Parts: sequence; C-alpha cells; structure tokens
Amino acid sequence: QIELVIYDSKSDSTTISTVASQLIDSDKVVGIIGFADSDSVLAIGPQVQKAQIPFITPGATSPKLPSQLGNEIFLAAFGDNVQAAVGAEFALNKLNGKTAYLLTDIGTEYTTLLSDYFVTAYEHGGGKILERDTYKIGDKTFTAQIAKLKALSPQPDFVYASSNAEEIGLILKQMRQAGINLPVVGGDGYDTPLLIQVGGDAAKDTYFTTHAYIGEGATPKVQAFIDAYTKSAGNAPENAFAALGYDSVKLMADAIKRAGAPDPAKIRDALAATSGLDGVTGTITYRPGISVPDKSVSVIGVKDGKLVLASEAAPTFVAEP
Repeated sequence: QIELVIYDSKSDSTTISTVASQLIDSDKVVGIIGFADSDSVLAIGPQVQKAQIPFITPGATSPKLPSQLGNEIFLAAFGDNVQAAVGAEFALNKLNGKTAYLLTDIGTEYTTLLSDYFVTAYEHGGGKILERDTYKIGDKTFTAQIAKLKALSPQPDFVYASSNAEEIGLILKQMRQAGINLPVVGGDGYDTPLLIQVGGDAAKDTYFTTHAYIGEGATPKVQAFIDAYTKSAGNAPENAFAALGYDSVKLMADAIKRAGAPDPAKIRDALAATSGLDGVTGTITYRPGISVPDKSVSVIGVKDGKLVLASEAAPTFVAEP
C-alpha cells in the first residue's frame, strides 16, 4: 500500500525548497511526484538528486531536465523537442504553412525551449521564419508585436506562439481585433479552459500540441479515465495534465512494486527499466540512460468554441535536447 504525503509548493521557489526538505528529512519519502513546469523542477532537482530520491514530474516537458539535474529525474510526458516537432510538421503538412511568424514568451524555460525546438524542426522541414518577436509572462498588451506582424508583406502562413495559458487568450483576442485571422499554433501551455474562456471566438483556428485528447469522442481508454475521474472528483478533468498525474502515480507505483522494497535506489533502478507501461497518455518506456519517454502527441484544434482532435502523431524528425 502506498501512502501519499501532499504539500502545496505554491509555485514558489522558496516554498519548493522548504517542502522538499520536509518530504526528504521529516517524512522520509521513497519517491516524489510533482510539478507541471520545468522551472519548478529545476528548483527542486538539486535537493532530490543530492538525497537520491527518485522524482517524477507529470507535466514538465524540458528534455534537458535529466541531464541538467541527474539520474533521479524522470519525465512522464514527452519532451518539448517532440511536441515542437509535431507542431512544426502539422503546420507544414496540414496547414500548408511554409512561412511563419514566431512569438515567444522569454519569461519561462518552457516557452523559450519550445520555440528553439520548433525553429529547428520547422526549418529542417523546409519552413521559413519571416519574423521573430518576444514578450514576457504577465504582459497584457501586445500592440507592438501585432503591429510588427501586421506590417509583414507578404503575410506569413501562420503564427507559432510559444505561450502559457494566461497570455494566449489575450494574444488571440488582440490579433483578431487587429484584423489578423491567421492560424495560430502552440504547445501544451494552451491546454487549459482559459484558452476559450479568455480567447472566446478569437480562439478559432488555433491548434496546440498536448498529451491526450479528453473531449467528446475520446478513445475508450481515455474515456474510462474521464468517467473514473468525474466520479471521484465530482467534475470532469479540465485538461490532459490530470491524466499525466494519474500516469505518474501509476508509474511510481509500478516501480515500487517491481523494486520489491521501499528502497529509493531500487525504485530508481526500476523506474529506469520501465518498458511498455500502459498509461492514459500513452505507453511509457525509458530507453537506457534516457529518462524521457517516447510518446505520440495529440494536436487539438478549436472549432465552434470546442476543442476537437485534429491529429495524433509521432514526429519524423526530433531535435537533440
């Protein structure tokens, strides 16, 4: 039987450090699961690595994390190099997007890396970036960036906006109000209700890569998860990150069982040897020495105010981490 010890880190680096110390020194946990962003994992990583406690992040997607922090760090999700490549190939092949305008939030590790990986994959596929611009998380007005986009002649075929949820709805509204109706493509940072709640009708022709499609017509496996989650929580999961959380606990539980003892070192070795674990968000296998699983990517589009599955794919080319 597994006992869960739960703390709220408040997405604050100081609190993260305090919570990590409590988990490691006071609670004597044998494994830790946490965070949906790379910056938080970077904050806790040195402590769990020093203590040699295996750590799974459900939602952080930087493929650099294990090499940056050490062999105790495991991702349950695909890497940003994979989702960026799928986004690039979707734009090239499904949207006929031969030219792009690139907008990047330079305030987070996630959005910065996602843009870098997108450029590599997109240009490898023959695409051309016509213009690049940036902003920082928390910005509310994007007048200057939109003016630069609108001034391009000829106009790009689409916009790739590497953004978090808080800003993308505002970006879309201000773009559409300025008369720019180009398709917009982005990453799993879009995967929250805020995309449509804030963006409204402006979210039309927006596409994003994420970990699973949990809307109407989901696969039987995903639908079974949705039903069980709804029964337990009283409401449906709002995005694919709920499924990643489930998969992360399943991943840790499976490793503990195979380790045969509540020993962090044995659990870490069992995690590293994971092969063919059937998760809601896909099959999880870690190749030797690589703590990021190879998984397919869902591309979600917005149609008539609802999220729809546009594509499910693995990329043909992936940039090195």
